[in-house]
Amino acid sequence: MSNTIKTLQAGDITRKALAILHNKLVFCKTINREYDGRFAVSGAKNGGYLEIREPNQFTVRTGAVMDTQDVTESTTQLVVATQKGIDINFSSVELTLSMDDFASRILEPAMSRLAADVDATVIAGCYPYIYNFENTTLGTKPVLADILAARALISKGLAPTSDRVIMLDSLAANSVITDGKSLFHASSEIERQYSEGQIGRMGGFTFYESEMTPTHTTGSRTDTTPTVSTTVGITSGDATITMSGVISGETYMAGDIFTIAGVYAVNPETKARYGHLQQFSVTETVTVSGTSDTFEVSPIPITSGAKQNVEIVTGSATASVTNLAHGAASTSYINSLAYHKDAFTMVTADLEMPDSGWYARKVIDGISMRIWRQGDIVNDKHPCRIDVLFGYKAIRPEWACRICS
Repeated sequence: MSNTIKTLQAGDITRKALAILHNKLVFCKTINREYDGRFAVSGAKNGGYLEIREPNQFTVRTGAVMDTQDVTESTTQLVVATQKGIDINFSSVELTLSMDDFASRILEPAMSRLAADVDATVIAGCYPYIYNFENTTLGTKPVLADILAARALISKGLAPTSDRVIMLDSLAANSVITDGKSLFHASSEIERQYSEGQIGRMGGFTFYESEMTPTHTTGSRTDTTPTVSTTVGITSGDATITMSGVISGETYMAGDIFTIAGVYAVNPETKARYGHLQQFSVTETVTVSGTSDTFEVSPIPITSGAKQNVEIVTGSATASVTNLAHGAASTSYINSLAYHKDAFTMVTADLEMPDSGWYARKVIDGISMRIWRQGDIVNDKHPCRIDVLFGYKAIRPEWACRICS
C-alpha cells in the first residue's frame, strides 16, 4: 500500500496564523475591534474609509415648557489604509509537516513580528489624541498613586467602570508591583504577582505588560512666553487653537500637552465646571513659523450646547499657556496607557481575493487575514504573503489617560 501524505491547506494555515496573531497582540486585543462585513464578498482595497457614528448628546430642559431638540447624528471618518504583512518562502515539503511543527517553525515567529508591528502602528496613531495626562511622578516610574490618579481622570470623562485596562512597560510594571505588594489583594492576584510577575487586576484596571508602550519625545518649545487669546484664539467646534508668543523654529510634537489659563474642563453630562484646567494634546507636529501659529488639538474645544467640553471662565487676550504638564523640552518619556476598551477602535476589512494561486481568507474575533501563495517556477520557490488591512482611531479619548515616566 502506498503512503498518503497529507498536505496542509491554505485555509488551515490561515486559521492557525490568525489565531497566533490574535494571541500575540496586546493593545489591539484590549480595544474595540470591528470587522467590516461589507467587503466580505468582493474584498476591500487599501485607501477605503468607514464612517463611525459618534455618541449622541443632549441638553436638559428646566421648567414645564417643552423645548425639543433635533437628533443630529454626527460621524467621524476612519481610513482603512494601513496594510501590514509578512512575506516568506516555504516549500511543498514543508506543507507536509504537521500543523504543530509548521506553526512553531514558521507561523509563530512570523506572527509575533507582525503582531508587534500592528500594535506599535495603532498605538503610535492613537496616543497623541489622549489629552488626559498624569504626571505626579514625572521622570520616575509610576506607583499606585499614579494609577489611581489616572483612574480619576478617566472617571471624570464618565468612562464605564468595566473593561478598563492599563498597559505598562516592564520597568513600570515592576514599580507598581513593588509599591502595591503590601496592600490587600485577592489570593489569586498575589499568587500571580509572585509566581509570574504579573499584576492582574488592581485599582479597577486589568494590567498588561508590553514593550510596545509608546515613548514620547517632547518638542523644543519654550514654557514661559506662549499665550492664547481666549476671546478670538479659540473657536467653539474648531480643532485648531492659535498661539502667540511662540518662537520661530521651535517645535511642538504630536502628543505634546498644554493647558490654557481660564479654560476649564467640564462634566460631560451636567456641564458643571471641574476644578482643573482642560488639558489639550497637539495632534499634528508643528515647526513654528513666526511669532504666532495654529495647532491641531484634541479635544476639539466646544464651549456650549450638548457637546460642551470646556468652559472659558474669563476671556483674555493673553491667557498664559503652560507646557510643563508633559515634561521638559526635547526630552523622551515613556507613556503608560490607561484606558477603557471603547476609547479606541481598530477596524479590519477583507482584502480582495486573487483569481489564481493558493489562497484563503479568515476572520477571528474581528480581525481579518488573507494568505496568498504562488509558485515561482524559475527559481523553484514558493513565495507566500500574509496580509491584514486595517484602520484605527481614538474615538473617545476622554476615556483614556497617559501616565508619564
